[in-house]
Amino acid sequence: MVRTGPTNENLRGLIVSLRQVSRKLKIPLWMRIAEELERPTRARRSVNIHRIEKYAKDGETVIVPGKVLGTGDLTKKVKVAAFRFSGSAKSKIKSAMSIEQLLKENPKGKGVRIIG
Repeated sequence: MVRTGPTNENLRGLIVSLRQVSRKLKIPLWMRIAEELERPTRARRSVNIHRIEKYAKDGETVIVPGKVLGTGDLTKKVKVAAFRFSGSAKSKIKSAMSIEQLLKENPKGKGVRIIG
């Protein structure tokens, strides 16, 4: 049998966790993030920092179901959660976190904006 979907075991575990929390708490945000992360790597979102700067509001939490790239500067106080960060993006964003950390911190998903 041919395996379909992501082969990264960490990613597969994250998708299962997101689906469980979504069903248990009836929060569609986490199901949507799980569906986005199930896409093939080449179809996943890649977001530059300047896009986060443009669309996020000060004090907001932003989630990127893919990779954050380092082009641009972030001047707003924004928490950024993503599956992956480039090296330059990680150094520019002070409050970078994984999606797993955000899920533990904010299981209800209050005040979270998807950017992609």
